[in-house]
Amino acid sequence: MKVSKEKAAQNRAALVETAARLIRERGIDGVGVAEIGKAAGLTHGALYAHFKSKEALAAEALAYGVQISHERMTTPRNGHMPSLGELLDSYLSEERRDDVANGCAMAASASEIGRQDETISARYSEGIENMVGVFEKHLRARKAKGNAREKAIAITTALIGGIAASRAVLKARPELANEMLRAVRRTVGEIAGEKV
Repeated sequence: MKVSKEKAAQNRAALVETAARLIRERGIDGVGVAEIGKAAGLTHGALYAHFKSKEALAAEALAYGVQISHERMTTPRNGHMPSLGELLDSYLSEERRDDVANGCAMAASASEIGRQDETISARYSEGIENMVGVFEKHLRARKAKGNAREKAIAITTALIGGIAASRAVLKARPELANEMLRAVRRTVGEIAGEKV
């Protein structure tokens, strides 16, 4: 039975959204195409009707996750754009760290991207540039001293690494995991020129 263009687009979106969530939870290599298809309410054959490979789906899922994260950082909340401090507080919160399925795709995928193909690496790199751009814009607006891009790169790297490392020790040392988030928050605040 032929699927309408609208239904095909819905199926594709369901596959991308589901893959993005499952990849954040378990990694690219930790989830299979049959599982993604089933969780999206489709067959794994439907996946191959939309994507030439699992890697192509993973690249699009990562791009989708990056887009969602970028929108979170650049969408007005309560009538105003989030401040740099609000972005840092939100990103480095225990709630955000603990919600892997809905958290930052960059932090969730950081340790495995280097083992993936160039297309996936390119999508990840775009996400890094997006985050750097958001922080650089904030730093320039507040006239932070020093090289704004360099500081934005340091902040981005500290946030992603801080969340990833905090998640890594959470089960064994929850107090250390929380201490890490607070330390990264203070340090990136200092980099950004916040009064501490």
